[in-house]
Amino acid sequence: MSTKKQIPETEGIYFLTITCYEWLSLFELANGYDTAYKWFDYLKQQGHYITGYVIMPNHLHVLIGFTQTEKPINTIVGNGKRFMAYEIIKRLEQNDDVAVLNKLIEGVSSRDSKRGKLHEVFQSSFDWKECRSSQFINQKLSYMHDNPCRGKWNLASSSVEYVHSSARFYLTGEHGAYQVFPAGLLEDLDLTRAANNKD
Repeated sequence: MSTKKQIPETEGIYFLTITCYEWLSLFELANGYDTAYKWFDYLKQQGHYITGYVIMPNHLHVLIGFTQTEKPINTIVGNGKRFMAYEIIKRLEQNDDVAVLNKLIEGVSSRDSKRGKLHEVFQSSFDWKECRSSQFINQKLSYMHDNPCRGKWNLASSSVEYVHSSARFYLTGEHGAYQVFPAGLLEDLDLTRAANNKD
C-alpha cells in the first residue's frame, strides 16, 4: 500500500493518519475498532511505542515512537493496513453487508486486481508528520483527542468520554480502552536502538 511520500528515517516519532476508502465508516460498520488495537499490540511486541490514538468510524490517528527498524516505516504501516483490512472484510462478510463489500470490490484498480487484491478498504496512501518537539507532539495529541467532539461527529460530549481514544489517559491519568506510553517519557528513550524483533 503506497503513500504520497516515503518516510526516509528508520526510527522516530510519527503522527499517522489512516483513512478508510471513500471515507466509509468501516471501523463502525464492521465493529472493527479492536483490529487497530491488535495492530498496536503487534507494534508494541516489536519494540515500538503507542503514545496516543483516536479511532474514528472512518479513520484513525495514531502517534507512534518507532525504534530502529530494518523494514521501512512505510512497509510496517502498509502491513498494518493489510492486517486491519483483512479483519474488516471478514466481519463485513459475516454480517452479509453486500452493498458495502461491492463498493470495496469496485474500488480496486485494475492493476491491483491483477495482483490478486479483492477489496479497497483504505485509501492507498496515508498521511504522516514527523514529531521533533514536545510542543508538536502535544499539538497532535490535542488535535486527535478533539476529533470526536468536532464538526459533524459529536460522538461524545467531551473527549474524555470517547472510548476509542487516549484522551482519558492524558486528561485524567486513567487508561481508556488501550494503554499508551506517556508522551512525556518519549524524550528519555533512545529510539535509535534496534527494535526487539525484525518487524
